[in-house]
Amino acid sequence: MKVADTGDLWWKTAVMYGLDVEKFADSDGDGIGDFSGLVDRVDYLADLGVTCIWLMPFYPTPDRDDGYDVTDFYGVDPRLGSHGDVVEFLRTARSRGIRVIIDLVVNHTSDRHPWFLQAKRSRASKYRDYYVWRDRPTRDSANTVFPGEEDSVWEWEPRTEQYFLHTFYRHQPDLNLANPHVRDEIAKIIAFWLALGVAGFRIDAVPFLLSAPGAPDEADPHEFLRDVKRFTRRRSSEGMLLGEVGLPHRDQFVYFGGTRGDELDAQFDFTLTQSLFLALARQDARPLERALRSRPATDEPVAWTNFLRNHDELSLEMLREPERQEVFEALAPDPSQRIYGRGIVRRLAPMLNGDPRRLHLAYSLLFSLPGNPVLHYGEEIGMGENPELPGRQAMRTPMQWTPGPNGGFTTAPPSRLPVPFPTGGYAPDLVNVRNERQDPGSLMHFISKLAFRYRSTPEIGWGDYDIIDTGQRSVFAHRITADTGTFVAVHNLGDAATTVTIEDTGANALTDLLSPGVLRSEAGRLTLHMEGYGFRWLRAGEDG
Repeated sequence: MKVADTGDLWWKTAVMYGLDVEKFADSDGDGIGDFSGLVDRVDYLADLGVTCIWLMPFYPTPDRDDGYDVTDFYGVDPRLGSHGDVVEFLRTARSRGIRVIIDLVVNHTSDRHPWFLQAKRSRASKYRDYYVWRDRPTRDSANTVFPGEEDSVWEWEPRTEQYFLHTFYRHQPDLNLANPHVRDEIAKIIAFWLALGVAGFRIDAVPFLLSAPGAPDEADPHEFLRDVKRFTRRRSSEGMLLGEVGLPHRDQFVYFGGTRGDELDAQFDFTLTQSLFLALARQDARPLERALRSRPATDEPVAWTNFLRNHDELSLEMLREPERQEVFEALAPDPSQRIYGRGIVRRLAPMLNGDPRRLHLAYSLLFSLPGNPVLHYGEEIGMGENPELPGRQAMRTPMQWTPGPNGGFTTAPPSRLPVPFPTGGYAPDLVNVRNERQDPGSLMHFISKLAFRYRSTPEIGWGDYDIIDTGQRSVFAHRITADTGTFVAVHNLGDAATTVTIEDTGANALTDLLSPGVLRSEAGRLTLHMEGYGFRWLRAGEDG
């Protein structure tokens, strides 16, 4: 495949880093992270190799769902700063070569949003049809996203004597995308933030946005997504749309716009992530191979975004029940570490028992699989979760910068932290940026090396890929080819050392990208000794 020579497709090779401003760095000692604190840490992210920061919601909010319950889509939560602080952050990031995308959470609002406050007062309100109302619940009313926390997707509003739809929590009424006025509002929100300098949007829960149960069906939901894409591009040539589409590959294809490529620019690959964890649990490469082969082919410049962990539970819902149980038993043996019958509420380092070999293997896979990688804040230093916190909050603890009770996050008393830090082996005293910086063999230094190697190997994001048959169940090997070169990666998912032969490397000389040296093959045939949990990054040519 030919690598495009344009900055407008920057997301194809972006190293993304997702963070919550509230939990990242506090500049004024009130116990809450803020944009001024984030500005002070931009150089850290640039040194790590990050080229795109994804900001989780920072809008005004009652904060009943970690900011995803929004009361003003144009605003900035005053605890975090002002619009001026956001613009200064955007300018600082851009000056370090880092673009910024933000969460677009428009499938619902907070029940305290002015639109909903007006809508629930009267059926005659001009905002009434901004939401979805029914005289009685639909038959699928029990199909909740959060089983055990919600028992219906409909909530009774006594003042106007109707039910309103809430696909998620009852304090998050769904917006009615069939209403053209709602669509106009969403366009204004997009235009506003693009004008301030953001480079795109991570669209939350896209399938629910387009097809909420019980919502009006007069409009073509995918036409809405096409409209958003066209509008975004008109306002910014670099504006991109990254979608959270937690569906199997065959169903995700349509959200790219199929063969037209006129909807989302990138999607998180949930199938690959879940298969990767099954492969790690089994020490068997075949689930990973099947997942990669199932990606639909497209000639459009769209991207798959790869991840290991994010701010939500590690969902395993696309695995078969026996497979899900395998992963639970291997990575979340305590039932308290599981949620909704489908997910794991742990960070990666504890899941892999803090084993540096397995952590390095997992991150090597993240950065070498075709697509672009995204890191969740704190993963680069091996942060752990706090099991004392309920549900997803366990993974959403403050960033750990230095040793000490507040981890360098704030000078406020610990009682004013948004949530408490992990304790024990993952407490700030033991896991923090300062310690990682001082140790050249640390996880942070390793991930930084991967990030810079990834950025100098554009075929990983752009190229055509194929699976290499190694004849060994524990060894996963793949090749990615573009006009910039040929990249070959080999990973031993097993704990035992082994020897593998690659029959067609595409070249007689391959540069080892992670260790000094050039490997010579015989007519493209290369034999490699692989340590347990070992991996190799190779690139055709003397110069790598």
